[in-house]
Amino acid sequence: MKITFTQFLTLDGVFQAPGGPDEDRGGGFEHGGWSVPYGDDDFGAFIDQVFARADAFLLGRGTYEIFAGYWPAVHDPDNVVATKLNDLPKYVASTTLTGADWQNSRIIGREDLVKDVTALKEQPGRELQMHGSGGLARSLMGHDLIDTLHLLTFPVVLGTGKRLFAEGAPPTAFRLTQSRTTSTGVVISTYERAGRPEYGSY
Repeated sequence: MKITFTQFLTLDGVFQAPGGPDEDRGGGFEHGGWSVPYGDDDFGAFIDQVFARADAFLLGRGTYEIFAGYWPAVHDPDNVVATKLNDLPKYVASTTLTGADWQNSRIIGREDLVKDVTALKEQPGRELQMHGSGGLARSLMGHDLIDTLHLLTFPVVLGTGKRLFAEGAPPTAFRLTQSRTTSTGVVISTYERAGRPEYGSY
């Protein structure tokens, strides 16, 4: 499987708490729920397309707990997101979580996250999907383990919050493979990892 990573971002690169005020108040963050006003049919259609390709999920502890608190109660067979999340294997990267009760969930990474994720990638399948889980994504990008990025850039600047590409991120080149814009101005860009940057001079 290849790892695909879907992340909501502001124009200034913040990924923290896009879905609600209390999603993540770490560092005194007061802007939770910033993505909600931009949801539309274009956004929903893209999310459904992504989830339809999933064969398993890799989630950080925080995202797992948010998802596990909502999606198990959604039983609509026509809801692609709910069906995939409830039925497929879910791997939770955590050294502190003591249990993962959502069906088909397993905790990984207690001793060696890179080894565990590499083993998952070697299993047959299409996509091992990450959604949210920005902290986990930063760790995995440092080891070149994420193959595809779906970055949804929302037309808002917050000025504070956790950023996906923080100081010290490994230099990495990407190739843009697809781009679209929703009716509310969210730019959805898909990138494939393309090795290290090349440098020149003008």
